[in-house]
Amino acid sequence: MTRRPLVGEPLALDLVNTQWVERGRMVDLFDEPGGLRGWLAEHQLPGDPTTVEIPVRQARSALRRILEQPGEDAERGINEILTRGVVRYTLGQATVHEHHDVDADWLPSWQAVTNYLDLLRQQPTRIRRCGNPACVLHFYDTSRNGTRRWCSMDGCGSRAKAARHYQRHRTPNG
Repeated sequence: MTRRPLVGEPLALDLVNTQWVERGRMVDLFDEPGGLRGWLAEHQLPGDPTTVEIPVRQARSALRRILEQPGEDAERGINEILTRGVVRYTLGQATVHEHHDVDADWLPSWQAVTNYLDLLRQQPTRIRRCGNPACVLHFYDTSRNGTRRWCSMDGCGSRAKAARHYQRHRTPNG
């Protein structure tokens, strides 16, 4: 399986990041043999890849759209996925229990979208796109001061620093 450039993000952003740009072309983890199965296993999500693939791709598309083109149309895509499940609460032995009633084929998608809602409830300004205009990756900024700009310092951050260094030290052509 192809090595992804950014892993370890919250579920919603990790789903969006299953597509990335490599050497100028878009790569899709789910187009690779075992890619979706591996992603589901990585997140301990249930589901048969043959029945969850369309819903997962739909959720990924809806999440990317809400991140990159927020608005009513994008919200409709998110809300369409949210209709596939409900949360019920019960109280037992002085403890609140949460129950998810979700169509099995839509469970991974529904969980990714509800994870996005959780991120919005926490600190929506920490949901960011990489500062490299050529990069399509998103991250949740957990830095202390909230100033992270790059998907990774090893990749896009290093390239940006190298480009700035080059601009400062190049000799003008005369």
